[in-house]
Amino acid sequence: MTARNKLLTAPPYPVEQTLKRLGTNLRTARLRRNLTITDMAEKIGTGARAVADAEHGKPSTGIAVYAAMLWALDLLDQVADVAAPERDEEGQTLALARERGRARPKGELNNDF
Repeated sequence: MTARNKLLTAPPYPVEQTLKRLGTNLRTARLRRNLTITDMAEKIGTGARAVADAEHGKPSTGIAVYAAMLWALDLLDQVADVAAPERDEEGQTLALARERGRARPKGELNNDF
């Protein structure tokens, strides 16, 4: 008996909604460019089923399919800012809290020059 990944069968609601929105956006962009699912699949080197699954926001669809579709639609540059460290306010706050308060280690001063 193999363990099933719960994320693929029942992802958290915000994740599920985000994937569905992304899929809908990809479908809209594909249709605006007058591409069929088969055209998209051929362009990115995958099957039509993978493209259809991505457009339906299925969690089991690999991120490479989503990225390749964005590339084919000339929208990949928008992904570069996802999880960018300079935009991660909480991460920056946590990193600042962990920084050392002193520039030199504790110990006696040495007059050797």
